[in-house]
Amino acid sequence: MKRLPLLVCAGLALGACSKQEPAPEPVRPVLSFEVRAESEASLGRFAGSIQARYETNLGFRVPGRIAKRNVDVGAEVAKGALLATLDPTDQQNQLRSAQGDLARVQAQWINAQADARRQQQLFDRGVGAQAQLDIAQTNLKTTSASLEQAKASVRQASDQLAYSELRTDHGGVVTAWSAEAGQVVSAGQQVVTLARPDIKEAVIDLPAALVDQLPADVVFKVASQLDPSINTSATVREIEPQAQSATRTRRSRLSLTDTPPAFHLGTAVSVTLSSVIVPRIEVPLSALQEADGQTRVWIVDPQAQTVASREVTLLGRGPESALIGSGIKIGERVVSAGVNSLKPGQKVKIDEDSPR
Repeated sequence: MKRLPLLVCAGLALGACSKQEPAPEPVRPVLSFEVRAESEASLGRFAGSIQARYETNLGFRVPGRIAKRNVDVGAEVAKGALLATLDPTDQQNQLRSAQGDLARVQAQWINAQADARRQQQLFDRGVGAQAQLDIAQTNLKTTSASLEQAKASVRQASDQLAYSELRTDHGGVVTAWSAEAGQVVSAGQQVVTLARPDIKEAVIDLPAALVDQLPADVVFKVASQLDPSINTSATVREIEPQAQSATRTRRSRLSLTDTPPAFHLGTAVSVTLSSVIVPRIEVPLSALQEADGQTRVWIVDPQAQTVASREVTLLGRGPESALIGSGIKIGERVVSAGVNSLKPGQKVKIDEDSPR
């Protein structure tokens, strides 16, 4: 009879030991972002390049065959530098011919001068005829005119010989060659393109539809594609009046507010267009939870590491984001993904660096 209480106590003890405490709810990692007021509306980002504002297409002033190219694309040249030369044989022959004509006319002029002086002396002594004096003086004037013409021909032939050398009239950078050594070119044909690196600008192609809708306060931010920290602002200098038929884009040239040293000619850049707007709160669509006709977001309590649901008012909805009218304050953290599996008061682990 005394064993029964002992057995009952043992059974109660075993029952108490077999009862386990409920496992704590696991902490869930969440993606979140800090709410900020947007004061700029992005109009798009476009790829472009840094180019010189002023470019010169150079060519020879005389026809001929290119004998030599002295510089390559990318070379920086000073004023008066020799870029290319033609075969000067034709120009040299023309110069020799003009010099021969000049020597012949000079001899004729010397004889005419001597004859006019002799006829004048004879006429002064009364033994010469007036007709002979008039003929000698007329011959001297004609020969003098021929002499000036021959001198001009020599100067012209000398210039033609000098034109067989293509030299720069200002310093710059060679950006393109349109002809090669051995090629026959005509006078004035484009041979090389020279850019002046002192004034640079950004060049982009904008969709024609966007150009027609650009606001007056549009802001252009130009940043290097390799290092976005190298950036500057810009303003529109020129937009082509007609769109390219193939791409329906219009070439736009932007004047840089300042030119970072890293912006070399040909540098690839990204140009971001934005405009100033009334400050607003914008959240991604993935942060919204809609149920029972209400739109809610999950607010993170950084101190308690928990989440709470809060109703918000929408002002508008876009393809990827929505504008919030009320319900969220600046500086609060909002869950941006996985909102449908959260519970009020649930413990979470905050990812501080989550993108918006």
